[in-house]
Amino acid sequence: MHELIRDITLCILFAWMLGLLAHFSRQPLILAYLIAGFCIGPFGAGWVKSQESISVISELGLIFMLFMIGLEIDLKKIVRAGKVILFAAGGQLIGGCVLGVLFFVGIGLSLGGGHFDAVYLCVACALSSTVIIVKVLYEKRELDTLPGRITLGVLVLQDIFAILFLAVQPSLANLEVSVILLSIGRVAVLVAAALLVSRYVLPRLFHQIARRPELILLGALAWCFLVAETAERLSLSREMGALIAGVSLSTFPYALDVTAKVTTLRDFFITLFFVALGMTIPVPGLSVIGLALMIAAFTVVSRLVTTFAPLYLMKQGLRASLLPALNLAQISEFSLVVIQTGVADHHIAAETANAASFAFVVLAVLSTFVMTRSDEITRWAIGPLKRIGLRDLDHGNGHAEEGHEGGHGEARRIVILGFFRAASALLAEIERQAPVLLEQITVIDFNPNVYKTLLSRGLHVIYGDISSADTLLHAGVGKSEMIILSVPDALLKGASNEKLVRHVRTLNPTAMIVATADLLSDVSELYAAGASYVTVTRLSDAHELFTVIEAAQAGLLADKRAELDVRLGERREVLP
Repeated sequence: MHELIRDITLCILFAWMLGLLAHFSRQPLILAYLIAGFCIGPFGAGWVKSQESISVISELGLIFMLFMIGLEIDLKKIVRAGKVILFAAGGQLIGGCVLGVLFFVGIGLSLGGGHFDAVYLCVACALSSTVIIVKVLYEKRELDTLPGRITLGVLVLQDIFAILFLAVQPSLANLEVSVILLSIGRVAVLVAAALLVSRYVLPRLFHQIARRPELILLGALAWCFLVAETAERLSLSREMGALIAGVSLSTFPYALDVTAKVTTLRDFFITLFFVALGMTIPVPGLSVIGLALMIAAFTVVSRLVTTFAPLYLMKQGLRASLLPALNLAQISEFSLVVIQTGVADHHIAAETANAASFAFVVLAVLSTFVMTRSDEITRWAIGPLKRIGLRDLDHGNGHAEEGHEGGHGEARRIVILGFFRAASALLAEIERQAPVLLEQITVIDFNPNVYKTLLSRGLHVIYGDISSADTLLHAGVGKSEMIILSVPDALLKGASNEKLVRHVRTLNPTAMIVATADLLSDVSELYAAGASYVTVTRLSDAHELFTVIEAAQAGLLADKRAELDVRLGERREVLP
């Protein structure tokens, strides 16, 4: 026991020190934890040698990580997922697994006889990292963009796929239809029981203790370990049970409260899991490094093929098809879980598992770099893709004038560059107050959903990237009378309001240009760049909030709300 406490102390100390180094060098923290484990483990300095300590630390971390992954799986969102996400995820998972089996068997890895290296690797390579993707997309403010929503939807369905694999994984050595059905049946019973208890029993218990935070936390942990131990008794695994426990709590009323209270504890044990995983990684030989590089290369290539192709075939355009493929091009931390379960059951060779861990590290670093520059990479790739014959949404819509690739004719008198919520609200306001004006408006944007919706409503829309000077030139912006930039800098990709104003002013010296400022200090810079008028949305927001305060003080807040409800009911916006 004292040795375990000493080992945990070393794990946390080295994880913190290398975590600080990773933070300042802007590298993934998971990479720091793996290196920390290697440094203090049997293949490094040898300060932690006890295999029992490593096993206990790893299993605890794994249980907590899967419990929290389960808590973050929103079943309602899966049910509501559009066909684009379902087809994209289906194509990526099925295509990735088929290509994976062919590739890994082709390079000589085993597929049967008690050894399933190719199977585990094809599953591991089909999963992407939730931790890395969500972190980078959040920092780039792209979680709520179309490519961001597609990426997150695919991630959720990948988690479901991993659950199904973990259900049959213990029976891989005896993989018969009856065995598979029995395994799935056990999972179904456990899931059904967990969902029923979390739906009808736990809410009442948690309601009684809602004001006792320590009991909320203790109750969540008790539920996690109860379901985990029940899964073990059903010949599944504790890790599988922890995942089901999390999923069952994800839809009940106290899920957010539980997540908030367990997050800190989760981070502690996830750190321990990755440090323990690092302890199991030996100094790599040339064969391990070679296999790791092949795994990494296959993951990137297969993800680009299996994610891009379904999205492109569903007419999402080159940009919205490429970005999710780039976002998903790494191996998941969940993949390491899958690999470790295979090692524990002697299904996969230690050398193969080590190569997968190294591939994870390589892709964690590379994909973070690629995702931060995904817009530049996509913009660069679209040209060559068009040259080899791939058509974008701006091709052949039947309305393009000769010489104008933007399509649907040249821009009209008023042009809206970029289309997000402010532009959606503006069009709804115009439709309500001056619908005749809609015939004089052109929208330029590269969101395929916006493009199709506006076309279906009879509006003039050109598919294109507003940050590209060529797009603005070919669209005929130089002949328009008013150009409106309603997207704030924080949401623009590859440009800013100031750069756009300068481009537009060069193309059209006489147009009235309306720009949007995020900061008060941006206003003077935008006027200096050539803007005719600059809107500052915080001012209109502040005015609206002040009228709400006045209405509340006068006892008229209910009337003001009723008035707003009427206005909202009359609107027919493109973006809700």
